[in-house]
Amino acid sequence: MKARHWPATLVCALALGVPLAAAAQGELVVYCTVQEEWCRPMVAAFEKATGIKVLMTRKSSGEFYAQIKAEAANPRGDIWWGGTGDPHLQAAEEGLTEAYQSPRMSELHDWAVRQWEQSKGRTVGVYAGALGYSYNVDQLKKKGLPEPKCWSDLIKPAFKDEVQLANPNSSGTSYTMLATLVQLMGEDRAFDYLKALHKNVNQYTKSGAAPARAAATGESIVGITFQHDAVVQVINGANLKIVSPCEGTGYEIGSMSIIKGAKNLDNAKKWYDWALTAEAQSIGGQAKVSYQVPSNKNANPPPQAPKFSEIKFINYDFAKYGSTAERTRLLTKWDKEVYALPK
Repeated sequence: MKARHWPATLVCALALGVPLAAAAQGELVVYCTVQEEWCRPMVAAFEKATGIKVLMTRKSSGEFYAQIKAEAANPRGDIWWGGTGDPHLQAAEEGLTEAYQSPRMSELHDWAVRQWEQSKGRTVGVYAGALGYSYNVDQLKKKGLPEPKCWSDLIKPAFKDEVQLANPNSSGTSYTMLATLVQLMGEDRAFDYLKALHKNVNQYTKSGAAPARAAATGESIVGITFQHDAVVQVINGANLKIVSPCEGTGYEIGSMSIIKGAKNLDNAKKWYDWALTAEAQSIGGQAKVSYQVPSNKNANPPPQAPKFSEIKFINYDFAKYGSTAERTRLLTKWDKEVYALPK
């Protein structure tokens, strides 16, 4: 029997679980790290604007970083859009992403351009979001618990098994929390805090947004997430109170990167330029799933978005905590000293 040689796009699509009909037309593979409900309208709008067929998969930041690294010898994705900046910076440092300067750079806020500069042009900011937590008002009242206002409140014995957050190995949200606490408290105190918090955690989820959904349904009283993920639940009717911790908090710069060796490089650049426009950055708000601050200066944040002027932020060191060495060291330490502890 003769050996059969499949087209590269078809092999890629099969590996991603894409239907064969779509594979035949596939011209851009997007790795999307925001909510599925935001990924889909972005893809639809890009296809309509350009006529380019998009194959999209959705995973968390940490999962896509690991996948892109594993696929480095034979890249399957073309562009990685969204998700916390730390794994994007790590991928940039490791040469997993391409340097590119969009003609849209002059339209962006300084914090988005700094992300591009720190990565030597290999990733750029597309939105910003504040870290915090939310709690279920009804469940808190029902159980007679005190209103949490600070990070320190979440380690009180009263909140045993009532806090949910993601695993920082898979979730950029929770890695941002880990790095935030280290910068806020100092490393020794931060890990003491995380060990105490571990006693109150009912579940470490894979997705960073999942704890907000758990708080909304009452599965957990407290969910530690980016604040915009909790806003989504409030908009959908959940009785949540969103908290900016009194001690101060960190933030993310949601980023975008072209994958090194992208098979559809020209189309990846077209997505990159389009995704930096004010029009594209308004899609998430219109779909009522995005309440982050967009990086294009001409795009207005949705009115429900957290007000950055009212939040006490730390001076988050994106370069240090997005580096391979520091990220790997902190995650390894968390695995050994926190996650391995009995409940």
